[in-house]
Amino acid sequence: MESKKIGRPKHKGSPPLFKNPILERLTHTHISLPLIIFFSIAAILIYYGIFEKGFQVPEMILLFLGGLFFFTLVEYLMHRYLYHIPATTERRKKISYTMHGVHHDYPKDKSRLAMPPVLSLIIATVLFILYRAVLGDLVFGFLSGFLVGYAGYLAIHYSVHAFKVPKNFLKVLWHHHAIHHYREDDRAFGVSSPFWDYVFGTMPRKAPVERKN
Repeated sequence: MESKKIGRPKHKGSPPLFKNPILERLTHTHISLPLIIFFSIAAILIYYGIFEKGFQVPEMILLFLGGLFFFTLVEYLMHRYLYHIPATTERRKKISYTMHGVHHDYPKDKSRLAMPPVLSLIIATVLFILYRAVLGDLVFGFLSGFLVGYAGYLAIHYSVHAFKVPKNFLKVLWHHHAIHHYREDDRAFGVSSPFWDYVFGTMPRKAPVERKN
């Protein structure tokens, strides 16, 4: 069976998304800002959980790992079902393009590889409120792992698009994401890990075998 190729033209530059100059400026972010924000918040949550809420270090480690693992699932689901939402209407098409389609058309636009800091803080606050309502004080370990997972995702995603393929085990992630961008955008949704692609059957299709004459 032939592999399905669903690529789009890949452009250089950074296209405008909003006419409003303030909104347009907010769509551009240096990768260091959200990384600093999320790692700092995670450190504060861990500190508060241990020294103010009395959690033991092993408990915090387990909660942290649970949050980290849960993030990989959320990353996969959001990428597959939200970022690649079927453009069945003009409104959906515009939303999909603004959230993620522009990244597929301009994958080398480094200023749009991370979420704007203001939006990052808002989302972190909303997640804390939601997880606190469900988990209680367990949120301090769980959310710290979740946020570090997101920061790790941002770092990996940025590195894949900004740097050359490394000559170590991380090259698997480079190739996996490159397949999603340049060959099969209906496959390989995992960025920080291909684990959930294995679980849900969205690993890249095997390339067709060339016939010998």
